[in-house]
Amino acid sequence: MTTEPPAIETPTLEESAPDHVESARRGRLGVPAMLVVAVAAILGAGATLFRHAAAQTNHTTLAASPKGVTAVSAKAAQFRETRRYVGTLSPWLEARVGPQLVSAYVSDVLVRPGMSVKKDQILATLDCRNSSAANLVVARQAQALEAEQRALASETSRFQTLLDGGFVSPNEVEQRQAKTVAQGAQLQALQAQSVGKRLEVDDCVLRSPFAGEVAVRSVDPGAFVRPGTTIVSVVDRHQLRLVADAPETDFDSVKVGTVVRIALLSNGLHLDGTISRRAPAADESTRTVRFEVDLDPKGQDLPAGTTAEITLDVGQPMPATVIPSVAAKARGNKASVFVVDGNVAKKLELPLLGEREGQLFVSPELAAETLVVTEGRAHLSNGDHVLVKDSSESTPKAP
Repeated sequence: MTTEPPAIETPTLEESAPDHVESARRGRLGVPAMLVVAVAAILGAGATLFRHAAAQTNHTTLAASPKGVTAVSAKAAQFRETRRYVGTLSPWLEARVGPQLVSAYVSDVLVRPGMSVKKDQILATLDCRNSSAANLVVARQAQALEAEQRALASETSRFQTLLDGGFVSPNEVEQRQAKTVAQGAQLQALQAQSVGKRLEVDDCVLRSPFAGEVAVRSVDPGAFVRPGTTIVSVVDRHQLRLVADAPETDFDSVKVGTVVRIALLSNGLHLDGTISRRAPAADESTRTVRFEVDLDPKGQDLPAGTTAEITLDVGQPMPATVIPSVAAKARGNKASVFVVDGNVAKKLELPLLGEREGQLFVSPELAAETLVVTEGRAHLSNGDHVLVKDSSESTPKAP
């Protein structure tokens, strides 16, 4: 009897696939779902941003919206024209001491800046041995010629007595007289020359021409100086002169007796004074008129040669309105301003009276307490709507 072999069961493809194949299949099915979720999230975020941007969009035109500005209130004031000049504080007397006749080496300088000196006090000496020797030679020549001239004069007088007796001729007497006159002239010339040499010798000792103080010492011993060289400068400050120049158009403004206000830049001192003198003519090159104010120091140590500002009033006070200089655009004698009328800016052209210390004085056509735009005026046009900010701290003070 024949026996059949047992049948072998063949597994199907699904039964033979490993487990990881099943996992990959499930992953491929989940990718579309994830893409759908991501796209939905992005669309939702975009919609949110769009709604946020649309909520902040200004649908009002810029021309229709009010412009923010800062304004101040104009103040009533009195304005008076002033003139300001820059002057120099000069001493009442000033001397630049130095040789005037001789050229020599400086032997000694006996003073220093700041020292007080008396009149005729020796300030410096020069080495003038050459001038002294020349002076001695001329003096001896003059003495010899003087002795000879005296002898000749005596001889001439004796010849005149002999002329009466006929012992000498008139011609001889005339020649003697002419010789006597010639020697007399030579003697006078030598005496004049001797005076000049003595002046040169005296020029070697430099003295103070007045009592004062030494301001500058320009030369030290050993230097060679010539006529006109300044060795020492001496000033007298018992009274000072404030010297300034005014334009020719201000000739009437700087009359003698005009009261002025003075500010000294050296020590910040403020003084009052009166114009003491005024030049009768203007300088040909600068067309300015010089005037002076005398000042009495009254024990104050005021430095000479320093700068001072002179201020004086001109004309009569007049009513005006004062505003900050930043609130207007000034051109010539006109000032352009923006005033606030309700919530509208209006542009005005006003006569400009003057300017002082950061403030403009305009015609009283601009009423007091009117709001004048200070900040933001560069972006304004006539008729623009404005929103005024608080400006209480910048309100101008009436002088």
